[in-house]
Amino acid sequence: MTEVKGMVFNRVSLRMIWPILFLLVLASNFALYRTSIGISILPANTHPVVLGSLIDLTIVAPILFLAWQQKLSWKYLLTLMAGGLIVARFMIPMQYLTPFKTLTLIGFVVEAAFVLLEILLLLTLFKYLPEIIRSVKKSPLPHLFSFSNAVDQRVRKHPIIQAFCSEMLMFYYAFCLWKKEPAHKGHTFTLHRKSSLIAFHVMMIHAIVVETLGVHWWLHDKSLILSLLLLVVNFYSIVLFLGDIQAMRFNPLQIDNDCMYVSLGLMKRMEIRWKDIDEIIEDRSTLEKKLTKNTIDFVARDFEKAYPDVIIKLKLPQEATLLMGLKKNYEQVAIRVDEPEKFKELLKSKL
Repeated sequence: MTEVKGMVFNRVSLRMIWPILFLLVLASNFALYRTSIGISILPANTHPVVLGSLIDLTIVAPILFLAWQQKLSWKYLLTLMAGGLIVARFMIPMQYLTPFKTLTLIGFVVEAAFVLLEILLLLTLFKYLPEIIRSVKKSPLPHLFSFSNAVDQRVRKHPIIQAFCSEMLMFYYAFCLWKKEPAHKGHTFTLHRKSSLIAFHVMMIHAIVVETLGVHWWLHDKSLILSLLLLVVNFYSIVLFLGDIQAMRFNPLQIDNDCMYVSLGLMKRMEIRWKDIDEIIEDRSTLEKKLTKNTIDFVARDFEKAYPDVIIKLKLPQEATLLMGLKKNYEQVAIRVDEPEKFKELLKSKL
């Protein structure tokens, strides 16, 4: 047991080396050009030093970042290298960077090319949007799932598409459903009614509004840009909380013949097929323990401590969708519903 813990600790420690080295590269180059001590040690001929900094920012730092994130992708690497050239353009004073100015402009060109590709992908999404909306209206699934499925069937999967669709869902739930009432059909179970999660969200919205009115006007005289940034962030936060409230109300846990669709607002959702379930854990002592990192929880939490009603152990790690369309695999799913006994009975009947 001690050996296993030691191996895990060594693995975690080894992975933490990469972000430390990455930050060390950035900090050392920043200190070299943006502090009085760094400038004082620069030689008369700064060309070799600047070239070394460019290598640090465009090759060494991206490789360290990739090692940290454990992502091996040529496109990702090129994006980071171009970003390194842009960082160099702002980090290194122009008086030292002038001989390499053309090289740093390549970073802006590459990033602009990637942005153009992303825009073309979004235009493809808008092309199929009417067809996607028709498919969502016909689907019996919760909109959080039917919309994502319809998009995946018609548009190539891409992080920018997933993030944009997540934002579309947020604005849809925040502004388009206030005149409607949830109509739950079939085997559905709510997750929020026996908690104060929605009340907590409303309290947060109220706090953000008060903070915006107070701090924004004070900051407006100090820094117009900061006050506008704060206003945008606060507006986005309010829309996110409103969308999350409506998404919880209109998307209860739904059980079908082949699978279960479970979501907790806009923050996370997952499709669990019956054939992928290995075990249902109902032991109270296990449920009240701290959840492991490979467990995703659909538990409406507020001020009080809440525990799941069941933990579903999967045969293989399955994918869950998080905020902004991010994907992550989990081995266990912890769920708490408002009608636990009825839910457990139906769950066992499906298995």
